[in-house]
Amino acid sequence: MQVTNPELRPSGARSSSGIRTVTVLGATGSVGTSTVDLLKRGNGQYRVEAVTAHKNAVQLAQIARDLKACFAVVADPSAYAELKDALSGSGIEAASGEAAVIEAAERPANWVMAAVSGSVGLKPTLAAAKRGVTVALANKECLVCAGGVFMRAAAAYGATVLPVDSEHNAIFQALTAGPREDVSRIVITASGGPFRTWSREAMRGAKLEQALKHPNWSMGPKITIDSATMFNKVLELVEAHHLFAVEPEKLAVLVHPQSIIHGMVEYRDGSVIAQLGSPDMRIPIAHCLAWPRRIDGPAAKLDLAKIGSLTFEAPDMERFPALALGRRVLETGGAAPTVLNAANEVAVAAFIGGRIGFGGIADLVGATLDAAERRNATAEPQDIDEALAVDHMARSLAHDLLPEIAAKSF
Repeated sequence: MQVTNPELRPSGARSSSGIRTVTVLGATGSVGTSTVDLLKRGNGQYRVEAVTAHKNAVQLAQIARDLKACFAVVADPSAYAELKDALSGSGIEAASGEAAVIEAAERPANWVMAAVSGSVGLKPTLAAAKRGVTVALANKECLVCAGGVFMRAAAAYGATVLPVDSEHNAIFQALTAGPREDVSRIVITASGGPFRTWSREAMRGAKLEQALKHPNWSMGPKITIDSATMFNKVLELVEAHHLFAVEPEKLAVLVHPQSIIHGMVEYRDGSVIAQLGSPDMRIPIAHCLAWPRRIDGPAAKLDLAKIGSLTFEAPDMERFPALALGRRVLETGGAAPTVLNAANEVAVAAFIGGRIGFGGIADLVGATLDAAERRNATAEPQDIDEALAVDHMARSLAHDLLPEIAAKSF
């Protein structure tokens, strides 16, 4: 993982005045709004350069005003007029479109929250990394679709990449306990989602409202469905492989229903270092926002006596076939994770839209992987455009396969 040794640069990515200049890409999403909450509590420690959103112009304008941002961008040009009107008289510059989002990433902030979801986040996040600044990474696609490309670019331009996802942030913190060559295993924990105790037969018939009832976390519909299928853990394994430059065989998943331990690192001497915290995304975001220092956070403090006990279970690959598909793409490498991610997005959208059953999500992903391998279309992308081309191809394959899989999923 490309990070700067805090002993060599104790001020982190701060200006000589001690103020950290921040840009938030994806300010209206769940990670973005948690970041905004922390920035509002910053007591003058942060200056906000730019904020972006997909098309929620009214919310973005309010965020921009609250944070006194210089630049606000909606990716959807149809929302530009609404944004400009909402910012009237504020002195905040408004813009729209893909190029403007990239411009926001290129603005002179020394800490960038990359929380734009989906493949559209690839180019602006890479643009930020190419400035050699600190990138707080919450966009999975950068690593799942183009992990090799992104991490090589980050290293080449001297960027600092900090993981925002709670599991990867936990691992990042636990890795400070010893040299990388002494790590024997990295363990990502999983809540098990709403169907942790369901039979495979019952899960195949699960309804949307049941899949959206996560027991611990409040998240958007896509990531909540991914938690129910455990495809979120598959994506996290791929991310960990790239973030920490660790071999797939050293990565493991452990079901932990309480979501208190977020990740663990096992060392060669048998020591296991774990990071614990309440299930609140503001904890890992605060860690990244202040790194290499710490700041006061608003999240509930952990009361282990009140919790009483922490439990663990081995993951069940029969009931959660996504995990077997994850092992498959890790072993295959190349663009296989890109194909899996794209197919999963198509499948989840189809499930949310009522066009496929819950059990059909993994079936469609597996069928798309089979089709891509038959086409010899899983070679590793060499740049972002190649990664996006594979992503587009995989989505097309998944859409073509959807009717056949859907017919078997209900």
